[in-house]
Amino acid sequence: MSVGPVEQSERRSGALLDYLARRMRLRSESVLAPLGLRPRHLVALTVLRDAAGISQQGLASSLQIDSTNVVGLLNDLEATGLVERRRSLEDRRRHVVSLTEAGAKRLREAECALVVAEDDVLGALEPAERETLYDLLRRAISGREVTCAEVAELDPNGDAVC
Repeated sequence: MSVGPVEQSERRSGALLDYLARRMRLRSESVLAPLGLRPRHLVALTVLRDAAGISQQGLASSLQIDSTNVVGLLNDLEATGLVERRRSLEDRRRHVVSLTEAGAKRLREAECALVVAEDDVLGALEPAERETLYDLLRRAISGREVTCAEVAELDPNGDAVC
């Protein structure tokens, strides 16, 4: 069975999406760096905000990363006072991870910085066009709600920014 010729069109979206994603990633990294954060830190802080008092193992599961890697990630965040780990009162073998007040503040600062990054990258679009783009992208990823952890899973470098 032979395949017919592929229609050559300048209106393919893949390369444009890749270019836009790279621009957004570079811009995001540049606005997060002064805050002492990398995209993977931001994803972890977001999950911790949304799942208060999650276990260290639960965080690893939510982020879908190896528990050894989550230890390193938490070491970074704990060293800067953004999270704290405590032994669970119910099960002394477990560690419960919480976002500190400083961590919540840094997360809000990062989210504001990311608004600036998005404005830089998508500045040519009107607000209504940005809403349409957002809606179309959400539909394109299967027509269902996508969590930050799922976005992180799709990013092989673990640097997804939600």
